[in-house]
Amino acid sequence: MSNAAPIPFVDLQAQRARLGDKVDTAIAKVLEHGKFIMGPEVAALEERLAALGGTKYCVSCSSGTDSLLLVLMAWEIGPGDAVIVPAMTFASTAEVVALAGATPVFCDVHPDTFNMDPASFEAAVAVAKEKGLTPRAVIPVDLFGQPADYPAIEKIAARHGLLVLADAAQSYGGALSGKPVGAWGAATSVSFFPAKPLGCYGDGGAVLTDDADLAARMKSLRVHGQGTNKYDNVRIGLNARLDTIQAAVLLAKLDIFPDEIAERQAVAQRYDSLLGGIATTPRVIEGAVSAWAQYTLRIENRDAVAKKLNAAGVPTAVYYPVALSDQPAYAHYPRAGNGTPVSQALADDVLSLPFHPYLDAATQDRIAKALKDVLAA
Repeated sequence: MSNAAPIPFVDLQAQRARLGDKVDTAIAKVLEHGKFIMGPEVAALEERLAALGGTKYCVSCSSGTDSLLLVLMAWEIGPGDAVIVPAMTFASTAEVVALAGATPVFCDVHPDTFNMDPASFEAAVAVAKEKGLTPRAVIPVDLFGQPADYPAIEKIAARHGLLVLADAAQSYGGALSGKPVGAWGAATSVSFFPAKPLGCYGDGGAVLTDDADLAARMKSLRVHGQGTNKYDNVRIGLNARLDTIQAAVLLAKLDIFPDEIAERQAVAQRYDSLLGGIATTPRVIEGAVSAWAQYTLRIENRDAVAKKLNAAGVPTAVYYPVALSDQPAYAHYPRAGNGTPVSQALADDVLSLPFHPYLDAATQDRIAKALKDVLAA
């Protein structure tokens, strides 16, 4: 066992130290005015998030999962409909499709970017049609912070009449071809889970869009389907509001968010230089700026390597140890014609290293040396 100081996987306390008393002051202001539900900070946050995401509207909500579900509900996607999702993702991406009553159809991903393979996406559309389903939407996932190949995905979606819902739970703050995450697709889902690039101190989410009607429907849906007031229920909805304290926390964090995105680039580039040739490092597609939610390698004998790194005081994580298409709750749903072999292979060898904007050079050197020592043993 190592006697060195433990390394946090994500160091939120370093961020808190940088913010000083700004978050405490923001929370205290909410406690003072007492508008804990839909207080003024919520509207202020939505305005800033839309501006940063390059969209006209932002509808905040209670979690990243609810942000996906709100869009599907607003689009009236349900029984008989199919939504194409990648197999390399967290459960939420397919979960919301099933909760809406529709059928998730799994496609595969690229082995080097971990994001949706457009060819597999198109194959999944064909499978959906063969099974008598009506393909309605696709949910590309910006895994580990990198935007998916939206130009290719949007062309295929347009050809088949599908709506594009970008799952940017891990990529808000990133960009592709000069367009910020948020400006791709008909709607973009964002998560503010604490470990995300922009995280609150609980659960939270938002949807970005240029569609005024979609934004209006989601605002109704997040408050039990309200019409003119909360006792006028014009549709079946959810209790999916973002609470004011979380909005206040996010507003304080937004002040340093652009700097943190820049710092994430520097940390990722240094990892690349330290680990290139030692392991298979992540590839960022041309024209993309990743938000670097995670730094994920492909490693042979992954589990044994992770165990030895942990013994050396280096924490790791596996996102995700089982392809979603193989999870017990989802294995019966359709998948693209050739299955999801890349996602299944990735589940066996992906390994994420400690990563955050405050990862100093000495700690990075220690992590890299530990990995090199383990791989050389």
